[in-house]
Amino acid sequence: MSILADLLQTLFERRYANAASRDDRPLPALFRELLTSRGEVSGVQLAREILDRYAGLKDDEKRAVFEYMLEEMDIDVPSAEAALKAYSAAPNKYSYRTLCRAVEPDRQEFARRLNQVPGATRELVRMRADLLRFCRDNPSLGIVDLDFRHLFYSWFNRGFLVLRQISWATPAEILEKIIAYESVHAIQSWDGLRSRLQPEDRRCFAFFHPAMPDEPLIFVEVALTRGVPASIQDVLADSREVISRERANTAVFYSISNCQAGLAGVSFGNSLIKQVVSDLSRELPGLSTFVTLSPIPGLVNWLSANDVAADIDDPDRLRTLAARYLLEAKSDDGRPLDPVARFHLNNGAVVEKIHPRGDLSDKGIAQSGGAMVSYLYDLARIEQNHEDYANQLKVVASKEVTELARSAHKSRHQSDRSATDD
Repeated sequence: MSILADLLQTLFERRYANAASRDDRPLPALFRELLTSRGEVSGVQLAREILDRYAGLKDDEKRAVFEYMLEEMDIDVPSAEAALKAYSAAPNKYSYRTLCRAVEPDRQEFARRLNQVPGATRELVRMRADLLRFCRDNPSLGIVDLDFRHLFYSWFNRGFLVLRQISWATPAEILEKIIAYESVHAIQSWDGLRSRLQPEDRRCFAFFHPAMPDEPLIFVEVALTRGVPASIQDVLADSREVISRERANTAVFYSISNCQAGLAGVSFGNSLIKQVVSDLSRELPGLSTFVTLSPIPGLVNWLSANDVAADIDDPDRLRTLAARYLLEAKSDDGRPLDPVARFHLNNGAVVEKIHPRGDLSDKGIAQSGGAMVSYLYDLARIEQNHEDYANQLKVVASKEVTELARSAHKSRHQSDRSATDD
């Protein structure tokens, strides 16, 4: 795929090389001309000039670009209202087409025209990463971000994504990015990466996009084991015993990392896990269990807010509190408070098992008191679980975890009763 993409890019670059020349007009003039240009060659030339100029801007200048897009490339409200009135009076393909054009801001067409340039998709993803930073101080730019997100949902649709296995034989350029993008359990060296890719009982899979063939979008690391491991220390231990693929009965998804800041909110993880489960099931029919070994990033903060942080020193008590947090702590919209729980439950997984000493790293202790959780992907129940969560926000959990949450309630009520008696 990379060779083909390089060949196509070379052909395009040769086609437009003779047309390329420096255009020193102010950026707004280039923006306006790009939106009105009808020629393919001139449009590509303008888009290339704009992208090159943008890449060389300072942050305050980049912010000004997005502010210009917000103010000068917005919907023409009177035209949109007139088009809606016309469509309401006489709905047909002509009035509908007029309405669609009227309600689409110029920002979207502007981004599409920028994307005519070979390699522009990668640059637009980087532009959105800048935009997301600027949104923190200027929330009104969120309107511009909605347009980027709308386009990215289409451009990075699952049908365009390519699943590739990452192995020790993968080109070094991509392996370096796997090290850099790992966000759950840091990879400290090339030897550390080798231990996650080369052994027979390890796998890594990533999604790529044809327009960004050397840039992983998201990747998942998998350990093939016998039974469900109780800690990430067991999974990553240098001294662990490597087992043959024939002996493995469990696939453990122990790290999922999003790679592109500019694609935040454009979810690939649910498709990735389901595709990997499907592929591994075909490759290794002896696998009967598919689970995660996941962090619980919000647990300590939630415990602190509920004045029970001291209880994390007791493994049994930590298990019950973690179960209560995962099953009952909710955000204002009724979804689970924990972001990792939201992700896996929306995928159709089950909260299967709490591991109170799952991650004893400094990061693990700080965010969850060392606790981790396994989410089970039951192939026979994934779709129904997903529907139950999507429609009812139902949190599906194993009997063990459900009982732990109940015991946490009993313990709390007993404590409250004791305090009242005192």
